[in-house]
Amino acid sequence: MLDRRRVAAGIGAAALASLVPGRLRAAAIKPDDASALLVIDVQNCFLPGGSLAVKDGEQVVPIINRIAKSFANVVITQDWHTPGHISFASVHSGKKPFETIDLAYGKQVLWPDHCVQGTDGAALSKDLAIPQAELIIRKGFHKDVDSYSAFTEADGKTTTGLAAYLKARKVKRVFVAGLATDFCVAWTALDARKAGFETSVVEDACRGIDTQGSLAKAWADMAKAGVKRIQSSDIA
Repeated sequence: MLDRRRVAAGIGAAALASLVPGRLRAAAIKPDDASALLVIDVQNCFLPGGSLAVKDGEQVVPIINRIAKSFANVVITQDWHTPGHISFASVHSGKKPFETIDLAYGKQVLWPDHCVQGTDGAALSKDLAIPQAELIIRKGFHKDVDSYSAFTEADGKTTTGLAAYLKARKVKRVFVAGLATDFCVAWTALDARKAGFETSVVEDACRGIDTQGSLAKAWADMAKAGVKRIQSSDIA
């Protein structure tokens, strides 16, 4: 015989569960003074019409603008290459974009010319609206070494000073968003972990290039390093 009280309790629990959002019913992340948002390379060259446009790259802008309102600490990065930068395919005879070569500091993907200092392509998207951003880090301005990460150049030795800057402000956790997921975002997240920061990548606030399996590899490398993979909806 059915126990009416158990049935009623079961229905009540199911109804309550249906009202709670599905993503693990987790509490929202509330950025505090020890949190920083790193907005990576939302520049014209990586947006539609740019020389190295990331598919759907423009879609990250409104998401970043929205979540940035929750952060008191925001740092923005810019690729800032010299003309004839070593990472450009155009300076290597017979080479094409997306081929790889060996350089003194390791393997280098060759890119179309992009984000050349002072050009419109290197400018940040005009639609970014983060008035409280306190610092812009420019990277890749050394002609003979590329720089994906906001923390350390591709030689693994030359730093941008960002880690010291964040630590001086007592930042303990960073959230990374921008372009592109499998290169500058991933390298930034991995270096943030190496520097001792709790690190999350806001997946829907990023877009990837995905050349030769680079996107899947990037997520695997980040997971192994302890980088958290979150959505913008996880942030209060």
